[in-house]
Amino acid sequence: MQNFHEGSHHVTLVPMLVATKAPSIDFQVNALPEDRLFSPICCNASSLGNTIKRVLDLQTGTENVIDISHWEGGGYKPTPTIIEATLALYNGHSVANISRRDASIKNLSHTSASVAEIVKKSKANSEKSIVIVTGVPGAGKTLVGLDIATTHIDPRDELYSVFLSGNGPLVKILQEALARDKVTRSAEAGQKIKKGKAISEVKAFIQNVHHFRDEGLEDLIKPPVEHVALFDEAQRAWSKDQTVKFMREKKNRPDFSQSEPEFLILCMDRHTDWATIVCLVGGGQEINTGEAGISEWFEAIEKSFPYWKIYLSDRLTDSEYGAGKIINQAKKNAMVEFIPNLHLQTSARSFRSEKVSLFVKQLLDLAAGSARENLQSIQENYPIILTRDIDCAKNWLRQKARGSERYGMLVSSQAYRLKPYSIDIRAKTNPVHWFLNGKTGPFVEINGKE
Repeated sequence: MQNFHEGSHHVTLVPMLVATKAPSIDFQVNALPEDRLFSPICCNASSLGNTIKRVLDLQTGTENVIDISHWEGGGYKPTPTIIEATLALYNGHSVANISRRDASIKNLSHTSASVAEIVKKSKANSEKSIVIVTGVPGAGKTLVGLDIATTHIDPRDELYSVFLSGNGPLVKILQEALARDKVTRSAEAGQKIKKGKAISEVKAFIQNVHHFRDEGLEDLIKPPVEHVALFDEAQRAWSKDQTVKFMREKKNRPDFSQSEPEFLILCMDRHTDWATIVCLVGGGQEINTGEAGISEWFEAIEKSFPYWKIYLSDRLTDSEYGAGKIINQAKKNAMVEFIPNLHLQTSARSFRSEKVSLFVKQLLDLAAGSARENLQSIQENYPIILTRDIDCAKNWLRQKARGSERYGMLVSSQAYRLKPYSIDIRAKTNPVHWFLNGKTGPFVEINGKE
């Protein structure tokens, strides 16, 4: 209720288990919890009235008075995990059916509709086009990509599309989740399908971008089966120098001379009729060594594929997109069309505060004053704690986690000094288990079995 019921976001919630004939259990609470959410209180028939009174006595002032009509009228505002959303989309739902009924979902629907219209237009006019979708962290860019991909998932459809990501763990998790769901649904329908076959089928829908690239290398003439390719986190595609180095050292191709964006566009350009590339570009993130930024896609089109149409938002100006002077350059290009709906400004991921992504951006931009001011406005509902004591951090997380809420640890790939704390970054982990097997595991495999 606290997270997903609009009327309960800012009120005190006291879950109570009333077993009328149970023995009495002493109720020891002297202050309101920081997040205004009590742990469940056990009481019986004789202690119920006194328990309610003691809870009410803890609250003072009119700020805790509930407007009953407002509370009852509060809507259900769930924000699904990326796994839940992918399953829903894969099984025929749209973004309008799986997320909140507010500004964020309207933005998602409008953006998906705009991209779908461009795909339709490109096919009808036998055109080749590239669409750049930008947005703040958690705005739903990945959902937009998955929505478009699942709309045309049937290989018999000429709009057959593929969702591509360089995020290897994400790809594995989504593939496994979809495969498990397919096996379960088939069993419920009285049909048996082996998990291996299910995984093979979903791999045609979600792929690692590097596998897509390697297939393009095997045959330099044959076009991919997909007419629509959606690249998640497209700003992380490799620059020319990084790609040439990789091809020379890892693929034994010393004559390779293109950036990753240019080669990926070339693969789609092999279609003789039409093709659409959708670049999903996240802001509020640093560009790592060897990553080209979104400017590489734009420059590759202008340099080698001037007959491709370009669709983007005029919001492609912030420094974190690595865009530089793209907007001014684009305004001079007759093949460019600006569509405001291609930018997602509202975060759909953070249901507690829309300002969290802004805080992250301010930190990365080293805007200390703005970040400090913003932190004060989100601290109550979105606690951000700093500590150098790892045991303190673990205990804090365990105490704060409610019900089935998950918690974990994110460490640097260079954090070798954490080994004395039993955190060895060289140890191979399987993120699929952590994300899909629930809070109690299992989390490891022995001889291929969980």
